[in-house]
Amino acid sequence: MLDNYYGVIGFMLIAAGFSWLVDHSPLARHTLSRRMDVHRKQWMMYMAARSVRIMDSQIIAGLQNGIAFFASTALLGIGAAFTLITALAPVMAAVSDVPFLDTSSRIQWEVMTLGLLVIYAYAFFKFGWAYRLVNYSAMLLGATPDVARDNDASAEALRGAYRAGAMNIVAGRQFNRGLRALFLSIGYLAWIAGPMAQIAGTLLVAGLLVSRQFFSPALAALAEGEDAMDGVEIPKPDDRPDGN
Repeated sequence: MLDNYYGVIGFMLIAAGFSWLVDHSPLARHTLSRRMDVHRKQWMMYMAARSVRIMDSQIIAGLQNGIAFFASTALLGIGAAFTLITALAPVMAAVSDVPFLDTSSRIQWEVMTLGLLVIYAYAFFKFGWAYRLVNYSAMLLGATPDVARDNDASAEALRGAYRAGAMNIVAGRQFNRGLRALFLSIGYLAWIAGPMAQIAGTLLVAGLLVSRQFFSPALAALAEGEDAMDGVEIPKPDDRPDGN
């Protein structure tokens, strides 16, 4: 009976291997996510030196809205998985004539659908926790002492900014794991075509995610932006064409 589920075993191994690669391996520090962690921290440190922080609060609100959208998407996935479990008979009958789809075992479909439900529940849990952590980050931002205009940030303001940045990084990592679960669920869905299709689909999705983390244009843009400023002199306000 285990032979019918080696696709699920392969999925779990691939998902675990990908998570280890981008989160815990020695190569993890070269990923796009880790590079953005640095910028999250820099953002909060610059925030500590600003006397007006409306822009920072708006960015936090934008992050919250994005997380809430994906949390709603995961919740819809949970509802769809429940619906599929309760309506397996008509679904299996509807796709029974489709080539390459295995509809011979209702138990197998039930087990696979439960697995899909677990994936979406995991994603929802991660998004929900990320949303709460972003709320904490907003509170820490608000608790950072103000800085008078033209004055340097105090040591207490810098400590508050560091705490807010660290919390924001943790929130980002939780969000990334929820998003990863949604992406990998696409490969998991290939089980309707058989275990080999499930493994192949999961490998394809994981390969795309690895490419985005290590070889994407976004990562190259970060590197180019850092290299492009070498030797560039930033103009002073008096040097601007309008004189303002």
